[in-house]
Amino acid sequence: LPCVSYQMDSRYFFMSPILTRLITSHNLSQFTITQPNTMSRNQQLPIRMISKVVRGYGRGSKDLGIPTANVSRNKEVLSCSCGDFDHLPTGIYWGFARIGDRMENDVDNSELGKVHLAAISIGYNPTYNNKEKTVEPHLIAGEGHPQRHASSTGETQFQDFYDKTIILSVVGYLRPELPFEGLEKLTAAIKNDIADAEELAGKSDPNILSEREWVRDSSGKERLGE
Repeated sequence: LPCVSYQMDSRYFFMSPILTRLITSHNLSQFTITQPNTMSRNQQLPIRMISKVVRGYGRGSKDLGIPTANVSRNKEVLSCSCGDFDHLPTGIYWGFARIGDRMENDVDNSELGKVHLAAISIGYNPTYNNKEKTVEPHLIAGEGHPQRHASSTGETQFQDFYDKTIILSVVGYLRPELPFEGLEKLTAAIKNDIADAEELAGKSDPNILSEREWVRDSSGKERLGE
């Protein structure tokens, strides 16, 4: 199945500064980092998805204080520009997400229908050694929002969005999945991912703006990748 493809500045898809920090914080003799196939990844990004939010393992909130809106892989509800989860390249990414129908005005305090920046994990969470690939976006509130630092580790904490429609654009690549020695190091890495996502999303690239607009305007009923 075809994937949406744009030409974008390679900075959005190659290694972010966090990778250098992570490599120096690990004992590399204990594992091997596989260099990503950047050509393949560049051809696929951005990746668009429409699905439902499902319950995950509960680790984001309970273990890390960084809750995620996990994307259902059920083919009956998933529409993806790359087909299905099996075709998604693993790694840590950034992008934009919307939960529920588009909000026509900003009069209520609900986060439903608003476009949020997201730090996104695609893969098997090697620290936990999952057997099934997951897509786990952490929605990031803007600075000044009352929920921006509401979690136990000072990150965004929204209400639960279970069974709501999620519209997600995976815009750029941050780093590969890595195993961490303990939850403290994993949490620190994710917090750096969030900071990198905020920095990259602030760039005035027309393709970034285009993906944000798609997330904002999507009907949530498109059949992607067909």
